[in-house]
Amino acid sequence: MPPTISATDHPLEKLTADAVVVAVGKGPDGPLPTPGAEAVDRLLGGRLFGALADLGARGAEDEVTRLPSFGQGPFPVVAVVGLGAPDASGGYAPDAVRRAAGAASRALRGRRTVVTLLAAVGGTPDADRLHAVGEGSLLGAYEFTAYKSDLPANRPTPPQEFTVVVPGAAAAETALRRVRAVADAVTLVRDLVNTPPNDLFPAELAARGAAAGEKLGLAAEILDEDALAAGGYGGILAVGGGSSRKPRLLRLTYSGANARKKIALVGKGITFDSGGISIKPAAKMEDMKSDMAGAAAVIATVCLVAQLRLPVEVIATVPIAENLPSATSYRPADVVTFRNGKKAEITNTDAEGRVVLADAIARAAEDQPDVLLETATLTGAQLVALGGRTAGVMGSDDLRDAVVAASRRTGEAMWPMPLPAELRKGLDSAVADMVNANADRMGGMLVGGHFLAEFVPDGLPWAHIDIAGPSYNTGAAWGYTPKGGTGVPVRTLLATIEALIAD
Repeated sequence: MPPTISATDHPLEKLTADAVVVAVGKGPDGPLPTPGAEAVDRLLGGRLFGALADLGARGAEDEVTRLPSFGQGPFPVVAVVGLGAPDASGGYAPDAVRRAAGAASRALRGRRTVVTLLAAVGGTPDADRLHAVGEGSLLGAYEFTAYKSDLPANRPTPPQEFTVVVPGAAAAETALRRVRAVADAVTLVRDLVNTPPNDLFPAELAARGAAAGEKLGLAAEILDEDALAAGGYGGILAVGGGSSRKPRLLRLTYSGANARKKIALVGKGITFDSGGISIKPAAKMEDMKSDMAGAAAVIATVCLVAQLRLPVEVIATVPIAENLPSATSYRPADVVTFRNGKKAEITNTDAEGRVVLADAIARAAEDQPDVLLETATLTGAQLVALGGRTAGVMGSDDLRDAVVAASRRTGEAMWPMPLPAELRKGLDSAVADMVNANADRMGGMLVGGHFLAEFVPDGLPWAHIDIAGPSYNTGAAWGYTPKGGTGVPVRTLLATIEALIAD
């Protein structure tokens, strides 16, 4: 069962839990107090800050110091989590609180019930701060154990019940309902990304996506290989041709009451990417089970929009294939014809994401949406340019900037990237309309954006989010981000959609 979260306005001394969470900032001379930490300090007879000093706590990000209460409070453990240095105004951004809540959740394995005072970090909590506390707590408590055998019944597990201390608890419950929905959507993405590719092949991902949507009343359509051939989806068929497990195209439609806009979502669903004939090196190839993170994200986003009953129409178009080498694989030098009639000479079968996305973008555009949002683990060049935590965003300037602005509100780091005109020349082909990959690797992320732009009709605002690094954490867990699937960029897609329909 997923963890639960609720609000209370009862005094701290009237509550009971296995642990209480408070935060401190990082100051030049040691931890900086916050209202929640001061409340716990009073309950402990003024001993908290002295103990932190003795233990060398600094209040740095991701720092969690656990202390016993020695019977001085209705909880055996106090978890003091660092917020980092305050900003210029002396406060802490919501994402600092979100990261702190996640770090505390990860540190409190074996403590089932947790009371958190993190909402008090900025004084009277607003909706953004309450969302940050809730999301960080729930997302930090994530674990994936579906393939663990014989787990001990008494093993330390993440917290299962969170109580947020906040004034006006009844009103806060409305915000926490949204928090629970968002956490469920992110969890769906993480679970799909973490599932091994022998169990999450194209037909299975399509079926799971359809089932998730139908549970919330969405209309679902799955095109198999015959329907893809009849529909002219040459890109999806080419990439999926090397696998015995044939490709699919999933379509999920949500039609909200009094819809203010029609939004197209597209996400890349390569359930495993070996590179095909242009095979990848063996080292770290196992991480390529995450190459369907974009697909998982748009599936979860349209389901989340439906759960929140937003006044918008959202149509998700999800191309799904497995890119493997075999006698039936597509080859370098092949020419692929896409659904909209354009043709591409294949120069690298490992640049397969844009090949399936071309068909999906062309199909999504036929619905005549007001905007098109697309996300994919598209290029290794994204990691080279921006690292493992920051996604690159390209497309129409206004929509690109709106996505980046939404990412700042959610804490999913993104950066606006250009589409320099001179880089388009790298896609010129002597035999077709374009090649799928430029031999010159310079600006590889931007060249990938240029390829996708070829399939976006003139006048349609669009944005592409390259999540090659941020969608899958290959390092240690941090904040509310676990090792493995992260759930990026579900929260940014939701925030972008909400901003678009608020205009």
